[in-house]
Amino acid sequence: MGTEKWYLEKELSWLSFNERVLQEAMDKSVPLIERVRFLGIFSNNQDEFFRVRVADVKRRVMIDADSGRTNGAASLLQQIQQKVVRLGEIFDETYKELIVTLARQNIFLLNESQIDPDQEHWLRRYFENEVRAYLSPIVLNAGINPVHFLKDEHTYLCVGMSKNHHHHYALVEIPTDVLPRFVVLPPGKSRRKKSIIIMDNVIRLCLNELFAGFFDYDQITAHAFKMTRDAEYDLSDQLDQSLLEKMSDGLKQRLTALPVRFVHDRDMPADMLANLLHKLDIQHHDAVMPGGRYHNFKDFIGFPNVGRQHLVNRPLPPLKCREFRDSPSSFDAIRRRDILLYFPYHSFSHVTEFVRQASFDPAVVSIKMNVYRVASLSRIMYSLMDAANNGKQVTVVIELRARFDEAANIDWAKQLTEAGITVEFGVPSLKVHSKLCLVTRREEGRLVQYAHVGTGNFNEKTANIYTDFSLLTANQELTQEVAAVFDFIRQPYRRSKFQHLLVSPLNQRRGLYAMIDAEIAHARQGLPARIVLKLNNLVDKGLIHRLYAASQAGVDVDLIIRGMCSLLPGVPGVSERIRAISIVDRYLEHPRVMVFHNNGQPRVYLSSADWMTRNMDFRVEVTTPILEPSLRRRVMDLLELQLNDTTKARVLDAGQGNRYVSRGNRRKVRSQTATYDYLKALEE
Repeated sequence: MGTEKWYLEKELSWLSFNERVLQEAMDKSVPLIERVRFLGIFSNNQDEFFRVRVADVKRRVMIDADSGRTNGAASLLQQIQQKVVRLGEIFDETYKELIVTLARQNIFLLNESQIDPDQEHWLRRYFENEVRAYLSPIVLNAGINPVHFLKDEHTYLCVGMSKNHHHHYALVEIPTDVLPRFVVLPPGKSRRKKSIIIMDNVIRLCLNELFAGFFDYDQITAHAFKMTRDAEYDLSDQLDQSLLEKMSDGLKQRLTALPVRFVHDRDMPADMLANLLHKLDIQHHDAVMPGGRYHNFKDFIGFPNVGRQHLVNRPLPPLKCREFRDSPSSFDAIRRRDILLYFPYHSFSHVTEFVRQASFDPAVVSIKMNVYRVASLSRIMYSLMDAANNGKQVTVVIELRARFDEAANIDWAKQLTEAGITVEFGVPSLKVHSKLCLVTRREEGRLVQYAHVGTGNFNEKTANIYTDFSLLTANQELTQEVAAVFDFIRQPYRRSKFQHLLVSPLNQRRGLYAMIDAEIAHARQGLPARIVLKLNNLVDKGLIHRLYAASQAGVDVDLIIRGMCSLLPGVPGVSERIRAISIVDRYLEHPRVMVFHNNGQPRVYLSSADWMTRNMDFRVEVTTPILEPSLRRRVMDLLELQLNDTTKARVLDAGQGNRYVSRGNRRKVRSQTATYDYLKALEE
């Protein structure tokens, strides 16, 4: 059966995911400040969507136009634009509602025309002392080409100065990379009233202090805009360039890429807008989008809580794992039994401590690690440098092509190399996306290995807000295969055989097909057959085809998909036995988990790979079985909590309505809270 008819374009599915994020901002049961922050998350997601996915669709449209083909890219772009406009309208209405609701809590988000004289006096002093030094206007004269210096995703004010029909224009960057976007004003006579002003409006208030004395004008105005560049770039094919140099050149290309989106204040005067579009060489109307007074709503992720504690989520203190708590060292704990951590419910300090102890433990001989994304001040990276200083053999495979983290990873590669660490850049044609760490110790005269296999990055920051699993094991069958993955990355022409791990691009797709086919065979024999998948994205057509075949054979398929889902559940004769939900809540659902019923002997896997073609065929990804029965049971219990969520689960279907799962007469279950309670009981 071909799947084209029953395949939802991933870009449209992604917009449905971001609509679920926007629903959290609309949900009155969510604490108020968290609702405001969800506006920031939605906006940040939308920016990346344009930089990556819309840019890709526009390239396809241009290629089709040049070749005379019509494969639907133009139609898809039109559908995307229609949905983006609709979501933008919902966003604007939600923002207005939240401003009113904040005021009811005595939190006022003011503009420059709403402040009182005392606040104005304080702000002008604040501008002079704290802000002005970071502002360097760029005058838009004939010799200036702003395409070469405007920063992607930064907000700018276009300042118009006029006198006697003569106009001058200048650009001012909002310096939120060095100053806060939100300025909390000193309390006035009423201590209960909390006032906040956005940095944009501080600058608007003080335009004369910035320009008077340099320009002759009798009227001055400022209107915001933001542009989004294409995030793709080409790498030079020159053989005499190192990969680091190629990546640096590629990043420079991204900096000067033409905009794929230009968002401006809809009240911007026509002559100002025309001047900007001309300077930026924006000729396609579909790239120009009028919007509100403010841009870069992603900064609202950090909206301050100046009110009471009930306006934010109740803290869930990270749990300490009992096995580590009761052991003298990480290695003693892992040697006794496999350990499964689930962040952010568990403290990520267990992983950083594992690496820290390895950095100075006299028994440790070597450390190997994959790095895709790490925190800006990564304790793990500093521990690896300490390990090298202690004479350990340290090898780090660092992925320079981790989108939007390329510059940071280039810098880490240089620091690690200077520290004496062997830095490798993986396989030229494959991104290394696996989450592996391998520590080798000398114990009683023999070498023993300890491995970390995870679903998320070695990133202390995101581990506080992303849910992810980490398996720590001394099972030598698994650790030897982890070592074989590192060997493959170094020497991809030598193919290792894996009995336990599924490794992309070697045996991952084949192994997943085989386990789906096994469930199909069980169903046809009249045996119980079930598949449960928890993924970020499900868009690979080959795997979707197999799941449709499983449904038609009688296999029950339960899907928990956070983001893109191109499979259409519940289609008569195609996917009637497939049920799909999506959960959006206070934590970003990030792990990839697979359970195959296997005739009562369940196979449970954790993976770094989503079910996307790139993850199956064009990346190094690792999927590990959970071999310890009690840990298999734990993972299955946690999945059932999510499948029974009656609070934050939405139904995924062909209509993309994002309706909440009907509670009926069932008890109220919020799976993230229930997960915390479940794990807390285990660790007490």
